[in-house]
Amino acid sequence: MPATPSSNINRRRVLAGALAGLSAPVRAAAAATPVVTLLGDSITAGYGLPAAAALPARLQAALAHRGAAAIVRGAGVSGDTTGAGLARVDFSVQADTRLCVVALGGNDLLQGVDPHVTRANLTAIVRRLRARRINVVLTGLSAPRAIGAGYARDFDALFPAVAKALGVGLYPDLLAGVAGRPALLQRDGVHPNAAGVNLIAARLAPVVARGLARKG
Repeated sequence: MPATPSSNINRRRVLAGALAGLSAPVRAAAAATPVVTLLGDSITAGYGLPAAAALPARLQAALAHRGAAAIVRGAGVSGDTTGAGLARVDFSVQADTRLCVVALGGNDLLQGVDPHVTRANLTAIVRRLRARRINVVLTGLSAPRAIGAGYARDFDALFPAVAKALGVGLYPDLLAGVAGRPALLQRDGVHPNAAGVNLIAARLAPVVARGLARKG
């Protein structure tokens, strides 16, 4: 018997309800998975590496290995200083982010930016994120002493000072265990290769997992 208009409408309603019921658990599961955003420069952007070998993907895998499922989103721009990061933090870190890893400062170091300026920029970035109820892990860097002992001392000290003052997590040196080791670096001697990124991700993951578990 041919379907009447009313029976077609009823079938569509039943089908729509069934599809909604099937998709609801998927939406709920997606909503329950926290988002980690990496706000940084070329290292977080995956300079010289395919996306699958870059830090966002490897950190997501390292977190999953620890049983801390998360979606890790890259927001790295090669060449960015802390000033550039501050200029874009509001739109680069999306509203669904639970935790932001702020990995900036390397280009400040390369450009000889006054550590007091770098500290002020990082402080402003963290405050903006915390005002949006986004937890933060700040990653530091270690300046080579050849750049000048006084500058290196002030630069190294600014990261723990910001983290302590604002009460956020700290990973003291993003390139710890990688810098100065040719086997873990690309040909430029600066950026980590795939093996170097894996090491960074494995060491960073416990700090990020603690940040995710922290109450806002």
